[in-house]
Amino acid sequence: MAETLTPHRLRQLAELRPEQGRVLSVYMDLDPSEFATPSARNSLVTSLVTDARHRIEEVDDLSHDEHMALRADVDLVQEVLSQPGIADDGARGVAVFACSPAGLLETVRVPHPLPTRVGIDRTPFLEPLLVAKDAERWCVLLANRRNARLFLGVPPELEETDRVRDNVHSHHKQGGWSQPNYQRSVEEDVKDHLDHVAAMAFDRLKARGFDRLLLGGPRETQAELERRLHPYLRERLAGEVRLDVENAGADEVRRAVAARVSEIEAGREAEVLDRLRQGIGAGGRAAAGIEAVTGALEEARVATLLVAPGVDAEAAIEKALESGAEVMMLHHHADDLGPLGGVAALLRY
Repeated sequence: MAETLTPHRLRQLAELRPEQGRVLSVYMDLDPSEFATPSARNSLVTSLVTDARHRIEEVDDLSHDEHMALRADVDLVQEVLSQPGIADDGARGVAVFACSPAGLLETVRVPHPLPTRVGIDRTPFLEPLLVAKDAERWCVLLANRRNARLFLGVPPELEETDRVRDNVHSHHKQGGWSQPNYQRSVEEDVKDHLDHVAAMAFDRLKARGFDRLLLGGPRETQAELERRLHPYLRERLAGEVRLDVENAGADEVRRAVAARVSEIEAGREAEVLDRLRQGIGAGGRAAAGIEAVTGALEEARVATLLVAPGVDAEAAIEKALESGAEVMMLHHHADDLGPLGGVAALLRY
């Protein structure tokens, strides 16, 4: 998907502080269950543009030139959102940020729905993208010694994009060869097959991009395949999923992957929260509550900012992104942050 969302891109947006004017932030839902047709999307664009124009008139601390710039920005955003291909390549949500005085017109598309809303402020409104960032794009690569299948997308909407079946000889003696020579030939066929599969996955990474990778299949095959993955794929490897490579249906794959991803995410949240408790209890590298976290952010000491859903932490999120900190929106263990005010942080020092 074009216009992919990366930590660097988020940080660039968070650092934006126009000297003049305001930033117009517009989010549009592209969920195909509601906005599959051009007419439905056009109706939504019209509603968003109308809302944006009303909001501009309500801002009373702008100069005439700044008002005119915002009105022009609404027209630019309308053009972007009205493009016929806005929902192509699996996009399910789009955000557009515009500020003519700063030369800003930025579009971000994501593979899952975004809340439809308009914001006008001195900085881009990024919190919906931070929530969206947690819905990572996954690649699921199922492989055995002869066959492979590749799925892409967010877990509930994974799509099978590729199938591979390579000519690998069976493990019996054939054609008069000695058994050792024949076995070596079979193993070379398997290695060639796994090289093919690894190259296919890397091509998909370059063409469409994804955040995390799961492998599935016989464990001995997985181990051999993992050794053949490009380093960019290995750094995205999150674990394995148990599925029948050749016979698992698409819905079975989606259910199994969704469950496995939930386990992985919950485990990571629990690990981070354990580190947080240890840090707070020892008076060490952790902070809890908006006041303590804000102080640590001002000193650029935050390594990971933790935020519970529904907590107003936009300023803290922007500051964290500016300093290169990771932002983690908790979903599985959000209640654990309740006694801490819904905001906490692991510190660098």
